Amino acid sequence: MATSSKGPNLAPPMTPWNQVTIIGTGLIGGSLGLALKQAGAAGRVVGVGHRRSTLDLAIDRGAVDAGTLDPAEGVAGSDLVVLATAVGLFEPVVRDVAGALAPGAVVVDVGSTKARVVRALEPLMPAGCAFVGCHPIAGSEKRGIAHADAGLFRGATCVVTPTDATPAAAVDRVAATWQAVGMTVLRMTPEDHDRLVAESSHLPHVAAAALVRALGEGAEPLVGTGWTDTTRIASGDPVVWRDILATNADAVAGAIARYQEGLEAFRQALVAGNAEAVQRLLAEAQRRRDGVVGA
Repeated sequence: MATSSKGPNLAPPMTPWNQVTIIGTGLIGGSLGLALKQAGAAGRVVGVGHRRSTLDLAIDRGAVDAGTLDPAEGVAGSDLVVLATAVGLFEPVVRDVAGALAPGAVVVDVGSTKARVVRALEPLMPAGCAFVGCHPIAGSEKRGIAHADAGLFRGATCVVTPTDATPAAAVDRVAATWQAVGMTVLRMTPEDHDRLVAESSHLPHVAAAALVRALGEGAEPLVGTGWTDTTRIASGDPVVWRDILATNADAVAGAIARYQEGLEAFRQALVAGNAEAVQRLLAEAQRRRDGVVGA
């Protein structure tokens, strides 16, 4: 069951982190660096990347104060380390930097799946350090530090997924950090998170990709805003989404099965020539969507 932390306007003042290291200075990592600095939530921000040009741009944009290609060097002296790479890189990165973490450091991630990530990373934490699973539900189909935006997280939701092994003080401080950059925080188990996000985020990406694949040859000149709006997220990074779907495969497969049931209901109504059934299905969807996002 999810619990909610008060929104950003009601959050208690947080103690700024002395130094934050962000491993992966793309859209999310770069935006977080900008947001932390704007909110006064970090004394210094260090970026870690695999291309010098990207780090230089992150410095030029003010997302980080310094950058390095060496992850172990980058985390040295930081009290907060943020994993902002593709999900599939989290475990090897943590194995690489674990011995260089400062005493008492907190490690968080920004991945879209949690159960497998938490199970893999919690045991890798040195004594005195803590891992707190996080999923800031914010982003764009755009990629890279060039599109980083300090306001990316404002008004959005971040899910924090502590376990029985997570120190409460670390969870509270991490939650306050996300609130400081403008997010509302929900706390839930990693398993509940993955089940719910499979339906609300991962399935829509699969559906958008399937819609693109269903576009017949010759239909391109007839594409309108309905198609482009519905398929926008199919332009997301295939490597990032490969890792997301692979690490939440069972929950996503279940969501796809439920989606197929909905498509089948429409197919059967159309084959039967049952216009009333089609209207009923559309009306049910309209009511549900308006109830979720507002009419």
